[in-house]
Amino acid sequence: MQHVKVPDDRIGVLIGQGGETMRDIEDRAEVRLDIDSESGNVRIEKVGDPVKGLKGPDIVRAIGRGFSPDEALSLLDDDMMMFEIVDIGGAARNKNDLRRKKGRLIGEDGRTRELMQELTGASVTIYGSTLATIGGPKQVGAVREASEMLLDGAPHGAVYSFLEERRQELKHKGMEYHAFQG
Repeated sequence: MQHVKVPDDRIGVLIGQGGETMRDIEDRAEVRLDIDSESGNVRIEKVGDPVKGLKGPDIVRAIGRGFSPDEALSLLDDDMMMFEIVDIGGAARNKNDLRRKKGRLIGEDGRTRELMQELTGASVTIYGSTLATIGGPKQVGAVREASEMLLDGAPHGAVYSFLEERRQELKHKGMEYHAFQG
């Protein structure tokens, strides 16, 4: 059994219309969810396949970090799919610095975040003081490296070049990125 805290404004997304999303997660991940909508605490208990059940907490965390239920449930599509969170707040000195760092990751009109997704094939959200990624290990690693570069102040063009190079390396190795289709 595990416990996950979900932000208040994401509880409704986790539960879904008439509990539909919650039931879908329970059925597909073979877990039971006990959601306290007042506190945002979610208790996750494995009730079926233990391998699928291990993904349950990450599915709940992913929804809590801004992913749609379909994107979060994509973690069940492949054993290699993973979920990772980068704490932007940990790299920021104060609220203004956090806002600036988030702005660098999002980019003008969301373009930087979009390019991270397009060039890696991963799904990326920026919510609160975190950047979260769903994808295969190489995809998630590329997003992590790119976000760290941006947080360290690297020029956007250098980061885009890095992502383009990483994409080409994987293509040559026959490990093409496949964008999330949701």
